[in-house]
Amino acid sequence: QRQLTESGGGLAQPGDSLRLSCAASGLTFRIYAMGWFRQAPGKEREFVAAISRSGGSTDYADSVKGRFTISRSNAKNTAYLQMNSLKPEDTAVYYCAAHLTAYSDRTYFSADEFDHWGQGTQVTVSS
Repeated sequence: QRQLTESGGGLAQPGDSLRLSCAASGLTFRIYAMGWFRQAPGKEREFVAAISRSGGSTDYADSVKGRFTISRSNAKNTAYLQMNSLKPEDTAVYYCAAHLTAYSDRTYFSADEFDHWGQGTQVTVSS
């Protein structure tokens, strides 16, 4: 059974850092590009960050560029999202997603392109 499991969410104060993890099981992690999305209450799900199969290419939403870093360990079947300088507007449920691809250095931004999703982890930024 292909499964993605997020962890690392929680309550943070503005300016704090959190690191989210996405552990993959039941799939060949190294052939999947990965992405992080988020959904705040009453809002559409939005793209946050993406990383290619190889880890050599990354992309970010403008709202998080310079503050968030996506990475992956193919040896550990895990993707990460390091979130620094958190803001209240970062409050959302964060989801990781996997896209099966033949391209080692391509990233993907559209939720429709992703094949597998985690259950989400809540991040709340509040003073």
